[in-house]
Amino acid sequence: MNVSILIAAVVFWLAAWAFNEWLVRRKFLNPAADRAARLAVPLIFGLTILVLWEGIVRGFNIPSVLLPPPSMIWTRLINSLPTLWADFRQTFLKSVLVGYALGCGLGFLVAILIDRSPFLQKGLLPLGNFVSALPVIGIAPIMVMWFGFDWQSKVAVVVIMTFFPMLVNTVSGLAATSHMERDLMRTYAADWFQTLVKLRLPAAWPFIFNALKINSTLALIGAIVAEFFGTPIVGMGFRISTEVGRMNVDMVWAEIAVAAVAGSAFYGIVALIERAVTFWHPSVRGGQA
Repeated sequence: MNVSILIAAVVFWLAAWAFNEWLVRRKFLNPAADRAARLAVPLIFGLTILVLWEGIVRGFNIPSVLLPPPSMIWTRLINSLPTLWADFRQTFLKSVLVGYALGCGLGFLVAILIDRSPFLQKGLLPLGNFVSALPVIGIAPIMVMWFGFDWQSKVAVVVIMTFFPMLVNTVSGLAATSHMERDLMRTYAADWFQTLVKLRLPAAWPFIFNALKINSTLALIGAIVAEFFGTPIVGMGFRISTEVGRMNVDMVWAEIAVAAVAGSAFYGIVALIERAVTFWHPSVRGGQA
C-alpha cells in the first residue's frame, strides 16, 4: 500500500469539496461570474472523483485488470483515437442517430394518428407498454437475424427502443389540455388541425422533449448492446466485448468514456433545444430566474 499517494488524494478531495461548498453558497452579482461558478461546481466535483479514483487505485495497488487508474485510461484513449473514432462513427453516427430520428419521428406521427382514432388508442397503447418492457438483450439477436450484421440491425433495435417512449409521451402531452381550453378554440371557429398546432402541440412540447431526452440515452445503450450479438469488426459494443476477452480493460474504459461523453453531449443538445422551444414553460422560466 502506498500511503502517501492515498493521503494526497484524500486531502485534495477534501480541499476541493470545501471549495465547492464555498462556491455553491457564494452569490455573484455579475451574471457571467454566476454562470461560470455554476459550471465550475460539477467540473471540480468530477475532477475530485478522478483524483480520488487515481489515489485509491495506486494507493491500494489495485491490479489494472480489475480497475485501471484514470491516467492509464487517458493514455489508452489518446493512443487509440483512430480506432475510437471508427467505433464512434459506426455506433453513434450510423446506428444511434439514424435509429433515434426514425424511432422518435415514427412515434410522433403514430401518436397524432392515435389521437384521431379511439380504436388505435385503446389497442396500440397497451401493446406499446408491453413492447417497452421487452429486454433489449432479447430483441437484438432477432434484429441481427432479420437485418444482418451491419448497422441496419442496430438501427432497428434503436427504433424499437425509442418508438414507444415517444408514442406514449406524445399521446399524454396531447391529452394535457383542458376541456375549457379546447372549448375556447372552438369558439374561435378553429378546426382540429388549428387546435392541434396552436394549442395542443405547444402544451405537449414538455412531454415530447421528455421522451427525446430519455431516448437520447436509450438509443446509445440499445446500439451498444445490439453490437454484442453480431457486427462488423468495428463499433463500441464490438470493441468492449472483444477487449474484455483480451483483458485490455483500459481500452474498455476508454470506450465507456467516449460513450459517456457522446451520450451526455447528445442529452445536453436536446435539453438546450427544449429550453429554446419551451421558454414559456414555468419550469424553464423558473430556472432562468
